[in-house]
Amino acid sequence: MIEISRRNLITGAVCATSVSALPRPLSAFAPAIGRQVPGIYRYTVGDMEVTAIADGAIKQPLPEAYVKNAGTPEINAALARLHMEQSKITAPLTAIVINTGTKLVVIDTGLGPDMFQQSKGAVGQFHANLAAAGITREAVDIVIISHMHRDHVGGLLASDNSPAFPNAEIMVPEAEWAFWSDDGNLSRMATGSIPEINFKNNRRVFAALKKNVTRYAAGRELLPGITSLAAPGHTPGHTAHILSSGQKRVLVQADLTAYSALLFVHNPAWHVFFDMDGGIAESSRRRIYDMVAVEEMLVQGYHLPFPALGHIDKTGASYSFSPAAWNSTL
Repeated sequence: MIEISRRNLITGAVCATSVSALPRPLSAFAPAIGRQVPGIYRYTVGDMEVTAIADGAIKQPLPEAYVKNAGTPEINAALARLHMEQSKITAPLTAIVINTGTKLVVIDTGLGPDMFQQSKGAVGQFHANLAAAGITREAVDIVIISHMHRDHVGGLLASDNSPAFPNAEIMVPEAEWAFWSDDGNLSRMATGSIPEINFKNNRRVFAALKKNVTRYAAGRELLPGITSLAAPGHTPGHTAHILSSGQKRVLVQADLTAYSALLFVHNPAWHVFFDMDGGIAESSRRRIYDMVAVEEMLVQGYHLPFPALGHIDKTGASYSFSPAAWNSTL
């Protein structure tokens, strides 16, 4: 048993008083940093190394007639179920780089450095994040474009409008090239409409690339381990891709669900106003999602929440998205 004497009690009190009387260091003021770290995430597909690279995210009020066959109350109810802000749309953008072991391949390129300046860094981050990932644009061998919308082709040009990937072959779906190169199609677009803006942007971008563009067909192996998959509707030649190495396969879905992609995973019958043919887009979505659900194939999505990697499961006539577990090592 420990005995506490009056002398020990007084001594302890004096020591406590002395310690408490010592001046305490003030906590340092830490200003908010105010920006994110580079958006980069790596994983492997068999012998391939894939780097998901964020281009940022578009945030805007819910547009009128955003979904052609659903009203604003339905959309807001769906946003609430997904724990997303109502009356707002958030569209992440994530491109990927694939190291096949012999080739360095980019699929889609973000909005480009012009939009980085205009958006004050909210989007157009792909080039900067690519550098932060330790990948130089000069080292890229091939750039594969899924479709010719501005948020996928804008990063083909550098800030001075020169080719951003000077040593790369640029591969574009042949059906996309045929549609966007047709002056008759352009003449039928309403002035100031999104399709007309995309037509003009494509003319600007691909004129700067000159002859370094190859057209590819759907259903073909573009290079070992990367196969194109027809997914029309969002645009006439919209194309997904399958990465394959050993027993591993990943669907790179591009805009199979466009813009605020989670909404259209959970509501596959909805037709976003960006889809040029909503009915065909829905058919493509269901056909491909049925396949990946049965095969339990990982999905890399352009507009899914970063790093935009996970599984699609079928739930009745709908689908759900489960993010892949985060890995701290490769």
